[in-house]
Amino acid sequence: EKMNSAMGEEPDALSVVNQLRDLAADPLNRRAIVQDQGCLPGLILFLDHPNPPVVHSALLALRYLAECRVNREKMKSELGMMLSLQNVIQKTTTPGETKLLASEVYDILQSSNMSDMDNVNEMNYRRRKAQFFLGSTNKRAKTVVLHIDGLDDSSRRNLCEEALLKIKGVISFTFQMAVQRCVVRIRSDLKAEALATAIASTKVMKAQQVVKSESGEEMLVPFQDTPVEVEQNTDLPEYLPEDESPTKEQDKAVSRVGSHPEGAASWLSTAANFLSRSFYW
Repeated sequence: EKMNSAMGEEPDALSVVNQLRDLAADPLNRRAIVQDQGCLPGLILFLDHPNPPVVHSALLALRYLAECRVNREKMKSELGMMLSLQNVIQKTTTPGETKLLASEVYDILQSSNMSDMDNVNEMNYRRRKAQFFLGSTNKRAKTVVLHIDGLDDSSRRNLCEEALLKIKGVISFTFQMAVQRCVVRIRSDLKAEALATAIASTKVMKAQQVVKSESGEEMLVPFQDTPVEVEQNTDLPEYLPEDESPTKEQDKAVSRVGSHPEGAASWLSTAANFLSRSFYW
């Protein structure tokens, strides 16, 4: 019985952390997740999970949660949070993209109550340290802002997320559903065109890059129609089950992000129960 339980634990962990990541992607859920007694400690424990996709997904969830400024102090003071992030950054077996993402979350939390000068010094130190562990061939990450035509409901967001997660070199991404945008952090050696190719592969969405002109005005720049070869994360399992990956184009948005708070609260309770059963005995 114990063996069966152990065999079933890993997919359960990945499923739970992915659900928490999806909930954290919605700004309306972020404060509730951090206030919940079980979810934040659970995410910290996931940072030490032997399955790399579980660790990466937990970091994406924490990155979303840290966007809410009022969450940062509690997250930083949560038992084991900063130490676990350091362990992910320093562990030699951690994939490069995961190291950069952990470093980014660490920077945000570490700067939550520091003076501006201390903040800059600490963030520079963190980045240098992350780069050291990544090796000399990797340069600093860059940020690309995409405007995505067709990004108009949660199922489309899941489809877009699934496409981006498959690209080797993508570190993190944040959706701004109200303006159909996605802010993507990528390794500097990855071309932004690769993101457009991946999003175009969904057949229902198309990306343009958002850039600022010399006068500071935002402009939309279309990508070339020529597809770019995308190096995929072939060693990672699918982040979303097949039945959650819509294949048919839908005429209209069927549900706006955050439009079903009762469902989110219900699932949050289920996740917390899973975490307490799995980790606290």
